[in-house]
Amino acid sequence: MLIGVPKEIKNNEYRVGLVPASVRELVHHGHQILMEAGAGVGIGVSDMDYIKAGANIAANSEEVFKSSEMIVKVKEPQLHECKLLQADQVLFTYLHLASDPKQAKALLDSKCVAIAYETVTSPKGGLPLLMPSSEVAGRMSIQVGAHCLEKQKGGSGVLLGGVPGVKPGKISIIGGGVVGANAARIGIGMGANVTILDRSIHRLGELDKLFGTHLRTLYSTFETIEQCVIDSDLIIGAVLVPGATAPKLVSEAMVKKMRKGSVLIDVAIDQGGCFETSRPTTFAEPTYIEHGIVHYCVTNMPGGVARTSTFALNNATLPFVLDIATKGYKNALLEDSYLMNGLNVYHGHITYEAVARDLGYPYINPHSLLKDEYFS
Repeated sequence: MLIGVPKEIKNNEYRVGLVPASVRELVHHGHQILMEAGAGVGIGVSDMDYIKAGANIAANSEEVFKSSEMIVKVKEPQLHECKLLQADQVLFTYLHLASDPKQAKALLDSKCVAIAYETVTSPKGGLPLLMPSSEVAGRMSIQVGAHCLEKQKGGSGVLLGGVPGVKPGKISIIGGGVVGANAARIGIGMGANVTILDRSIHRLGELDKLFGTHLRTLYSTFETIEQCVIDSDLIIGAVLVPGATAPKLVSEAMVKKMRKGSVLIDVAIDQGGCFETSRPTTFAEPTYIEHGIVHYCVTNMPGGVARTSTFALNNATLPFVLDIATKGYKNALLEDSYLMNGLNVYHGHITYEAVARDLGYPYINPHSLLKDEYFS
């Protein structure tokens, strides 16, 4: 299969779909790779590095999209890129369609086969292609939050770890999944007072065993969220409903009650955000202040540490890329129900139930759709 990797064009996005080691592995298995010139510059990888790994170099993204059977990216295609997609062409990347109706419409119009990293599952029920970015975003959220708490950034001037004789800052993390656990790890390491809220007693128990007395766990209710929001210096929004729009768990009324200069980091912003006052931002202008509270709502947080994020993501995506390329997308999807869960758009149909519900489209079962085509 001919696999194309365009350069990412989202604001301040420096990651790339494939690293040279992944290219070499795919070439070893008989596949061809077409990289857009300069695609890896943002992570310190040159075109020559890709050529040595066996890739060919295209002058521009138009050539990549025109020639390739499968497009491997990191972030959701921008509308310009959606227009370059072709019918039956495979797109493998993060999509986050539930909060992006324009992108969804453009993908439907293209008649492409769009498989979303964030909804591919594992036998244990996890999200293996979302996990690397979630780990990065969780860890980043604390260092970003610490920076935003500085006075020159509009923050309250609190040092999260405190100093001898001065109490540490308070961090509350809403959501105890991968993002939340990684945020807690860094927050605890900095010496902050850390609380995680979650609605799963089982998960709270796991976190309690993992972190012991260094972490406070609370069952998530409207009241406990409100209490923590009002009392904390830094709030991390780390909730996830796979493929669907994030629930708004922190109301504007709660935000108004917070101490001025406190900070909200909305890691769920690429799914619409979990704070009522959230709106998407970019690395060019990452923060804004509303009701005296600093909001950080960058939709591609892991892009801030692009090299680490790219290599971590490739470790997870490469087996799936290889499987799709070797078997063809229909066989790969039909033989792997976990990969099938990643199929969001197929030949003009929405094939992921949460996306269809949130965007108001009819849901088409992907298994029956592909089987009907395969055996027709």
